[in-house]
Amino acid sequence: MGAPRFDILVAGEINPDLILSGDVVPEFGQSEQLVQDARLEPGSSSVIFACGAARLGLQVCFVGVCGDDVFGRFMLEAMQARGVNVDPVRRSSEERTGISVILNRVDDRAILTFTGAIAALRPDEIGDDLLRSAGHLHVSSYFLQAGLRPGVAGLFARARGLGLTTSLDTNWDPANAWRGVSDVLAQTTVFLPNAAEACAIAGTSDAREAAAGLARQAGTVAVKLGAEGALGAQGGRLIKVASLPVQPVDTVGAGDSFDAGFVCGFLRGWDLEKCLRLGAVCGALSTQGAGGTAGQPTLPEALRFLGAG
Repeated sequence: MGAPRFDILVAGEINPDLILSGDVVPEFGQSEQLVQDARLEPGSSSVIFACGAARLGLQVCFVGVCGDDVFGRFMLEAMQARGVNVDPVRRSSEERTGISVILNRVDDRAILTFTGAIAALRPDEIGDDLLRSAGHLHVSSYFLQAGLRPGVAGLFARARGLGLTTSLDTNWDPANAWRGVSDVLAQTTVFLPNAAEACAIAGTSDAREAAAGLARQAGTVAVKLGAEGALGAQGGRLIKVASLPVQPVDTVGAGDSFDAGFVCGFLRGWDLEKCLRLGAVCGALSTQGAGGTAGQPTLPEALRFLGAG
């Protein structure tokens, strides 16, 4: 058997982001308010991760489900334009592509999501031949992917049995229940929560304690701290790195770009600290463009900043 065709297989959700930028709070009562900007951008945690990894020079393949509609076509064309292979994506005439409407205020944002086909991907659609085509399997939006979620632990176990490494970013649980994560962590090589998610899953208010505890379940944990940098835990070690100081234009998808940077370093065999620094640089630089993908750096661009922060 030859080397895998792809560095990463992403099993994820497909939906665009409609980003409305302005310092306003929506009001009911048929109140019309004006925003400063509106953009339709490639969205979803999984897609932004995939595009970030491809931008860093990795060969990326994506499996998911979208509707055979204008939003689905927009997303597939955007992914292909960014170097992501979408051949395994199922285009459904029965499902509608979801969408997230994001009211962006730079320092914070509100998100309304229509899930659409997000819940349609099932574990049995990800066969062993597809897994063998890649060296690493990544899953984001664990709680939104209702069709995939019950089988993620088994999928990860199957992938690891075939020689793949695995990574998981649960994202936030809308139900705030956090069920099933422990089973998946036992099969997870790299876990990539933000601080709030890590604390919720670990049952503590302290990010360092959460990182250390979660690293006893998963192989490596990288906790995103936003402007404060990132915290890594691995084999009893706990490391914190600073963020790259930037003035953000748009923070949408910064955590997913961090994930792409960290996994890129991990697949290159870098140590924990260097992986964290690359993730922090990729996350920070991604905030310099509108939407989740416009500011994502190439690896040479990111390496120029790797010693900064």
